[in-house]
Amino acid sequence: SVLLGMMTRFTDADVIVVGLIGERGREVQEFIQEILGEEGMARAVVVAAPADSPPLMRLHGASLATSIAEYFRDQGRHVLLLMDSLTRFAQAQREIALAIGEPPATKGFPPSVFARIPQLVERAGMGERGSITAFYTVLMEGGVLHDPIADTARAILDGHVVLARSLAEAGHYPAIDVEASISRVMHAVTSGEHQRAAQRFRQLYTTYRQHQDLISVGAYRAGSDPRIDEAIAFYPRLMGFLRQEMHVKHALKQSIHDLQLLTHGQGEAH
Repeated sequence: SVLLGMMTRFTDADVIVVGLIGERGREVQEFIQEILGEEGMARAVVVAAPADSPPLMRLHGASLATSIAEYFRDQGRHVLLLMDSLTRFAQAQREIALAIGEPPATKGFPPSVFARIPQLVERAGMGERGSITAFYTVLMEGGVLHDPIADTARAILDGHVVLARSLAEAGHYPAIDVEASISRVMHAVTSGEHQRAAQRFRQLYTTYRQHQDLISVGAYRAGSDPRIDEAIAFYPRLMGFLRQEMHVKHALKQSIHDLQLLTHGQGEAH
C-alpha cells in the first residue's frame, strides 16, 4: 500500500484510478487519508469494494475501476490504474463459480477464474488517443512464487515487481527483490546506455547475493575471485541506490544518471 501511495503522489499521469478490491474497510480509509492524501486525491478516482462486500460486488468493483480508466483514456488522458488486489478479484470469481457448481481445478480455483483475469487486465494499455498504465498487486500464499494466480499474472503482464518480506524485516524500503523482478518491455522503452548500466547493476548485485553466506561468516578470502571482490566493494552503494524514503521523489532522469555513475564506480549511496 505504501508503494502504491508513492506511485499516486509522484506519477506524471493525468489521472489516477485506484481499485481497492477485497481490502479491509479500515485499510481503505487509511489508504485514502494517510497514504494517498490530499495531493494524490486531487487527480484520483478511488473505487472500493471491501472484503465484507458480496463477491459479485468485488468483481464489479474491479471492472468499474477499469471502465473509469478506459473513459479517461478515450478522452486522450494518460491514466495510471492501480488494482489492489488481483488476488481478491480471483477469489471473488472463485466464490461465485463454486456456488453455481463449477468444479474446482488448480489449487481449488475453477477454470473460469483463469479466464476472467486476462479479460480484465487486457483492457489496459494504449488507446487511439490516450493510455492506461496498470499495476495489479498479487498476494502469494506463504510467499511462494508458484501460486496459480501469480503464475497467471506473470504470463499475461509486461513484467512484475516482487516484494520480499526479508527486505522489509531488515528495514529496507521499498522492499523490492531485484533478482526476482523483471520487465519484458525494458528493451523497447529505455536507451542502450540505461540497459547496460542496469545489466551491470544486476550482475554485481546477484554475484554478492549468491555468495552472501560465505561473506557473512568470513569464509570468503579477499582476492580469491575478482568478481566477488568487486561485488563486495559495490554492495553498500547498490543497496543505498535501491532505498527510497516514502515522501522523497526521485526523477527518472536523475535516477538513470545516478545508476550510470554508480555502475562506473563514481556513485554514492543515497
